[in-house]
Amino acid sequence: METFSEVRQHMMDHYELRIDEPFIISFEYSIESASGPRRQSIFLAELETSEGRRVLRVETPVAPLDDLAAEKCLRINLTQRVGYLAVGDLDGVPYIKMCENLPYAFVGEEELDYTIRNVAQTADKMEQFLEPGRDIA
Repeated sequence: METFSEVRQHMMDHYELRIDEPFIISFEYSIESASGPRRQSIFLAELETSEGRRVLRVETPVAPLDDLAAEKCLRINLTQRVGYLAVGDLDGVPYIKMCENLPYAFVGEEELDYTIRNVAQTADKMEQFLEPGRDIA
């Protein structure tokens, strides 16, 4: 995939988009867990680096920031194999988010699906650990 339009079309073939704007889309990713079905809100956005390279960001909210210590988040970040933790607002509330940036040179259907699946599942596991019994994102 070389354009955000191609990414959008691929996602529309698999999911119902909740947000569909020129350079950002969102959908719900379903996860089966031992405690039953869960979901993660996934956001895809096209970004441009300071060097002018276009990248695709995959992100999902994990938990409200006020519940977490910065040191704990940084320690979790160090153990990540796919993705990284960041902070962003969700409806005006600071949230920990799981993110991954993919240069378009590496964005194929398989790689994108793999990244979405891993970011969603990892974020959901962290959410269950940090917010037991809740499915907030």
